[in-house]
Amino acid sequence: MKRKIAAAFTALCIFFGSVSVIAYAAPENSADAQQDTAQSANNPLNLTAKAAVLMNGETGQIVYSLNSQTQLPEASITKVMTMLLIFEAYDAGKIKMDEKVTCSEYAASMGGSQIWLEPGEQMTVDDLIKAAFVGSANDACVALGEHLAGSNEAFVSMMNKRAEELGMVNTFYVNCTGLDAAGHVTSAQDIAIVSAELLRHEEVLKYTTIWMDTLRGGELQLSNTNKLLKQYKGTIGLKTGTTSQAGCCISAAAKRDNMTMIAVILGAPDSKSRFSDAKKLLDYGFANWELADTSQLTVDLPEVAVTNGMEKKVGAYVDMAGSVLVEKGKAKDIRVNVDIADSLEAPVSLDQCIGKVTLMLGNETLGSYDIRTDRGSKKITFSSAFGELFKGIAQM
Repeated sequence: MKRKIAAAFTALCIFFGSVSVIAYAAPENSADAQQDTAQSANNPLNLTAKAAVLMNGETGQIVYSLNSQTQLPEASITKVMTMLLIFEAYDAGKIKMDEKVTCSEYAASMGGSQIWLEPGEQMTVDDLIKAAFVGSANDACVALGEHLAGSNEAFVSMMNKRAEELGMVNTFYVNCTGLDAAGHVTSAQDIAIVSAELLRHEEVLKYTTIWMDTLRGGELQLSNTNKLLKQYKGTIGLKTGTTSQAGCCISAAAKRDNMTMIAVILGAPDSKSRFSDAKKLLDYGFANWELADTSQLTVDLPEVAVTNGMEKKVGAYVDMAGSVLVEKGKAKDIRVNVDIADSLEAPVSLDQCIGKVTLMLGNETLGSYDIRTDRGSKKITFSSAFGELFKGIAQM
């Protein structure tokens, strides 16, 4: 009976749609008005959100920022970190998509968005991930976290440790769901960082791009709240979130011409504004920026003389695989600066760093790459010199 009621409720939500609106009071005094005017100067896209950021997914470069390091609640965008840990465990072979997860009493007690798991009910990792991404199911997230870490508390600890490793300095997790809780905060920039990290796991796109699906043999229907999947070309995810404290939020990722842009919106006043803000950011990114393939740049590296070495010269190479983000039309203006040692003192080892290649665009440094030796050269000793002399005589 519980599942039938849940399924009926879900069907009604899908039919009528759901839009959460958070109302914010307008400024009532001149000081607030002055603050709004000052902020608009730093917000040329006229975003409605409290905070926002636009990051290139391949390079991590931020090209638009509005209060991007301000600590704010993030609602269900928390699940981006939750899913990162799950996919890292999957890629490491610690869990399998078809293995069964048993729902605990605690996981079943979650409020907010859910798939109404019952204590003792079993579901595969695959289905729970689908429930978390498409249905934003809090019970599914907790069940997955407990399954991986042994307890909800241990999993949340893992989340905070991973955030620290990624350099997410404004983030602290209290839960793995995003339900409002004191001290559960992040920033737009931190969300962009973890979103880019999650997108490194290509398997995740199988879930973040689902528009509608079902669970329990069709008994429960899921509908994605990320409307950009239908409204914005190239959208590949990632996650929406709405609570009374966080307002309307989204981490929106889109890919065009092999370039990924990640737009993060926190604290938008309503769902429509959340998507509108994200579109503005993504449009700005795709209209004004492009990736330059660094492996296609020409770099001439000389051989380097070796003093007191068995080899009198060694060759050099540089690995410049990857790309850099530049303003559209500026890729042709990239300068390649080579700084390499004039000579080396033996012994010289294979892959020894002997200089750097720096890519410049105007006064901006786009990236630097180590120049390394393609072979080694042992130091000449009396015995080695005698040995070479003997070889030479033997060959005469």
